[in-house]
Order: sequence, then structure tokens, then C-alpha cells
Amino acid sequence: MTPLETAQAVHRRLPPGGLFHEKSWRIATRPFPLPANLELEKLGYRLFLFQRACDTLYRLSADGRQPAWIAPLLDKGKPAWLVDFQRQHTRAGDIPRILRPDLILTTEGFTIAELDSVPGGIGLTAWLAETYSNLGFSVTGGAGGMLDGFEHILPGGDILVSEEAATYRPEMEWLAEKLNARSDGTRQWRVLDASARNDWQPRLYRFFELFDLANLPATEPLLASLRDRRLEITPPFKPALEEKLWFALFWMAPLRSFWRQELGERAFEALQSVIPYTWILDPSPLPPHAVLPRLEVQDWREVAGFSQKKRNLILKISGFSEKAWGSRGVAVASDLSQAAWAKALEDALADFDGHPHILQVFHAGRRFEEDFWNPGDRATTTMSGRVRLCPYYFSVEGRMRLGGALATLCPDDKKLLHGMSEAILAPAAEGKGP
Repeated sequence: MTPLETAQAVHRRLPPGGLFHEKSWRIATRPFPLPANLELEKLGYRLFLFQRACDTLYRLSADGRQPAWIAPLLDKGKPAWLVDFQRQHTRAGDIPRILRPDLILTTEGFTIAELDSVPGGIGLTAWLAETYSNLGFSVTGGAGGMLDGFEHILPGGDILVSEEAATYRPEMEWLAEKLNARSDGTRQWRVLDASARNDWQPRLYRFFELFDLANLPATEPLLASLRDRRLEITPPFKPALEEKLWFALFWMAPLRSFWRQELGERAFEALQSVIPYTWILDPSPLPPHAVLPRLEVQDWREVAGFSQKKRNLILKISGFSEKAWGSRGVAVASDLSQAAWAKALEDALADFDGHPHILQVFHAGRRFEEDFWNPGDRATTTMSGRVRLCPYYFSVEGRMRLGGALATLCPDDKKLLHGMSEAILAPAAEGKGP
């Protein structure tokens, strides 16, 4: 088929109800060809070690066997009942079974913008992989890699979706339908409203953020069933693990020996090369002889006065907020006026006790060119843009298996890379297809 015919065939295969509620994207004429030497398989193992180390550090801090300030920092803004729940020793070592890093592709390889353990796009990536594979392309993870991975982490059970995450419900319904179709009938997958009390199956997948728990009437019976071990759920109710400020803790010199010990020297150095340097926006004054590392200033007010050229930085809310997912709660410092930048920094510092923020080195990403087609057009169009690559890793028999990867190519003028109607969405591929 020609590239145009391929894109038209992809469009014809879209499920009747779509995959996202009232969302669309530009259709790629082929899978996105990955640059060489990204080492995505190795990255999954390294991120598993990192996530496990984060859980260990939090628990050791809470027990007084690591610096006592770490656990309270990660608990800021959370209700006491949820902090108590995550600190139960019966949950030690329980970490998310799906990890999705958001990788910004650069000329050197990639940088990790953030690590998501409640990721959207699972059903979409599974559908894209299956669709392009059926058209004769080879894709990362194979035609059924995403389905296989999800089936391993939830071998039958209920997918709980909140109203906040309702945009993604169609893709999860498609996923459940596909899993049920290939089951032998002894297992069942259902997509349920997370706010309703249901006769839940023993295994649950949580497709909502933990800040949403306070808005769900079914929270108390759900927690009671989890406490009694009548149910098991992934990702676990551990809000500390979903904070973006872990990247700042990773770079702190006093914790360097901990990370080296938990990760191993090779994984530690590999992650240093891809995790952007990150600061916690803590308003506490520094001693007169101290400076903020790498910024080389003594006070955040001096950072507020940085020129636009020096502001190659991005500001993010760390977690446990409706602004902490998607592109909400994010500001690219160089895009703001001097006054707006100073105000954003001031507001973030003032919110430290309720919603800590982080500051990161910003990486704009490398430019790529890809063809796309919009329904109704007579021809394909070439677009230049930057790519966010999202590999999906599933915990299978003690290792993280790469199920597939979603490439999102956003137009050149977009600094924040995420799903949007102007973006091309495609499965990633090791080769360039037929």
C-alpha cells in the first residue's frame, strides 16, 4: 500500500466509539522508526530498580533508618489516613506493576521528563500496535505485546476508572473487550466506575490518581477490603511513589551512597545520564555560606531574577493534585515574561507545605520529520516536530517486560510534548517497516 492508503486503512479500523472521549490525533503513515542504541529493554530494568529503591528509602526514612526529613517531605499534602495506609508494613516492597517513562528524544539519545505509574495510553498503544502489525509492519513489542503485558499484571479482574480519568475510559473498554475475546472464558475483565460500590473481582487495576480518592464514595469499602486482603490492587495506594520530586532526591549528594548501593554502580551511572537535574522548591533559607547546587545562587529570589537566556528550566507541581498529570501544573520558564516567571516561582514556594513543586533542567528535544493524514484530505502532509516516546513496561515474573511504545510527534512550536489534536501518534518500531 502507499503511505496514504496505509493511513486510510488505519482510520477505517478505529473502534466505533473511538479510543479517547472527544479526542483526536493525526494518523501516521507508518510506525515511528526509533533511533539506534536507545537500550529500551535495559531502561525498564533500571527503572524497576529505581522504583524499588524509592519505596525502600521512603520506608527506611519513616522508620528512622534513613534521614528523617524524607518521608514527611513525600507526605506533604496527603490525608493522614492515606499516609497511615501506605506505611503499613504488610505493603513493604509493593510497587507499581506498570511503568511508563516519558522520554524526550534528543540528539544524544533521550532524557526522562517524568516517570508515570498510572499511565494513560495503554489501550491506545495496544490498538496501534495491533493495527499497524496487521498492515504488515513490525512494531516494538509485537502485535500483542501490550495485551500480553496487561494480562500478566491483571490476569482477570476489574479496571476502576474515575470521572477524572473518563477521557481514557474508551481505550480501557477496548482493552478489556480484546482480553475477554482471547480468554478461555474462565477469566473476565470489566471496566467499572471507581466511584460506585461494586461486587469487585479479587484483582483490581487502579486507573485513577490517588488525590481522587476523597471524591469517591466507594473509597472506604475499597480500603477495608484491601486491609483485609480480600482484594489486591495495582498500582498500590502509595502516593509517595507518585511524586515527581524523586528525581530531585536522586540528585542529592547526601543520598548518593544510598542510590549507588540500591541501584548498583552501572544502573546508577546510566540513570544519571538520562534523569534531568532537578531541584525541590523549598522556601527554607540556606546557611549564609551555602548555594543552590548548579544554580550557584543563595536564594530562590535570585533565580526569579534570571534572564530569559538563563532560564532553561521547567517548573512542575510534584504530585497529589489534579494539576499533576498531563500538561497541567507545568510552566516552561523561558516562555514566561520576567514578571510571570517571578510570580510562578513565588506561588510554587508558597505552596510548599500543601503541594511541593520541582524545578528541572529543560530539554527541548531533537527535531524529526514524519508524514501524516487527516480524514478528508486528498494527500498526506509532512510535519516537523519533537517526539515524546512512551515505552510501557509490565512486571512479568520478576522482570520488567517492554510491551510496546507510543511515539507522540508534536509540532515544532510546542514546548510541552503530550497528546493533542495537532500531534502524530504512532507505535514505535525498531525498523522502518515494509
